[in-house]
Amino acid sequence: MQLRDIAEVSAPENILSDLLATVIHEIRQRDGKVVIIDAMTVVEKLNRHWPGVDIQFIGPPQTIVETPPPKKKLPLLIFSFVWCLLFVGAALTIMNFHEDVSMREVHIQLYEIVTGKKTQYPLIFQIPYSIGLGTGMVLFFNHLFKKRLNEEPSPLEVEMFNYQQNLDQYMILHERKENKKNDESSS
Repeated sequence: MQLRDIAEVSAPENILSDLLATVIHEIRQRDGKVVIIDAMTVVEKLNRHWPGVDIQFIGPPQTIVETPPPKKKLPLLIFSFVWCLLFVGAALTIMNFHEDVSMREVHIQLYEIVTGKKTQYPLIFQIPYSIGLGTGMVLFFNHLFKKRLNEEPSPLEVEMFNYQQNLDQYMILHERKENKKNDESSS
């Protein structure tokens, strides 16, 4: 892993390309899925090649690098099965919710209040309600297929961002604890 992979660098043009190509860490099998590179490691590597160079850091003192596993192609049959399972599960969840809150009876009563007639199939309420339910889901998740509806992040994206920040913070703290244990055991 080179410096260009983990940092943005501002340096004189005569050394910039060599600086960016400096190897900071060799990814090994034992590294696992995540490698945490400390700023002091970067300083040590750069001082070996360019002694006396002025190094200033802006930002967090650690960089978390995820090494992606090799991509596996998901067979179409498994994809189709999982997609159908999730679709049916979501549909059953919505139907059970509507049954629990007696949505059909509510629509029947609303139809009777508005029109004065009693019917078992108040489609004038049920059809727009169903369309509105789907539209609400699209607006909530802020996506229609791969197209974003506006530049605001969806609530799901905000939660995923918060989760990723908490995970990064945990990994950094866990790494510090591991390094302390290793330092104490080697002393």
